[in-house]
Amino acid sequence: MIFTLLSGLKKLPMPWVAALLLLGLQSLGFAQVWTPSKPIRIIVPITGSTNDVLARLLAPKLQEALGQTVIVENKPGAGGNIGADYVAKSAPDGYTLLVGYNGPLVINQTLFDKMPYDPVKDLTPITLAVTASQYLTVNANSGFTSLKDFISKAKANPGKYSYASIAVGSASHLTMEMFKTDAGLDITHIPYKGSGAAVTDLIAGNVDAGFFVPGNVQQFVKDGRLKLLASSGKKRFTSTPEVPTINESGYKDFEASSWIGFLAPAGTPTNVIDRYNSEIVKILKMPDVHTKLIDMQFDVVGSTPAQFKDWIQSEIPKWGKVIKMTGARAD
Repeated sequence: MIFTLLSGLKKLPMPWVAALLLLGLQSLGFAQVWTPSKPIRIIVPITGSTNDVLARLLAPKLQEALGQTVIVENKPGAGGNIGADYVAKSAPDGYTLLVGYNGPLVINQTLFDKMPYDPVKDLTPITLAVTASQYLTVNANSGFTSLKDFISKAKANPGKYSYASIAVGSASHLTMEMFKTDAGLDITHIPYKGSGAAVTDLIAGNVDAGFFVPGNVQQFVKDGRLKLLASSGKKRFTSTPEVPTINESGYKDFEASSWIGFLAPAGTPTNVIDRYNSEIVKILKMPDVHTKLIDMQFDVVGSTPAQFKDWIQSEIPKWGKVIKMTGARAD
């Protein structure tokens, strides 16, 4: 049968033969594997954050896997909207990726009156890379001895205390707003452009508290400059079993997590998305990378594009509800 088919193909013009063979291969599942031919840029829409750490951790591994230079570039501002919008409006050719997080992908939809892009329509998910709960963190010399003490002093002094967030619309911002509402606190929001500046000011005593993922604060806790009061997940971190969750401390419905994933502009070909998904998930599972992420107290995910898409769509109404409940707006 195959011999008869090949004999028949000899009688056709060569362009027809090539087209038929290509269709045959595609029908058998042999879609062409995408290979980049020029440098790739990974856009991080914030500075000095775990997003940046993750991007720079994966970039050299991705460069090795793809055989092209991979450059990490920070484009912060507007709660991550500037960098996300840049990627959303980039050519859908596989050469510009976004390291996205809660803020520009789900929270800002409700937080901002106007958005320059639609995170669902204008970006294509590649993989949800990691998730993490956050710590309620204070300066070690603040005088706060526990979560209960923090709440008591904040209630007794409305408007006296302030908190830092890594950006407007970040999980760092909205987690505290949710906690303020649940605990009945009046604490002033001081937004920063990245965790570096926020944590620096917390260490200096210029702000009083903040919610941060472990990777942003754990080194300063170890050297005695910061203190952990509670965590925002439903279970305690294994690395700090002595630090209670807010959930177990009397706020039974309280839970908030931060997450990071990779995306490309909408319209990026499926074979490009599939190649990136395959390589990034492999990298996340590499022992040295996986160990580093676990040390930073991340839960490593490595989802499919479809799973990440579903995740984003489920997170938009979740955080939208928090924003409406707290009355938080972009500053």
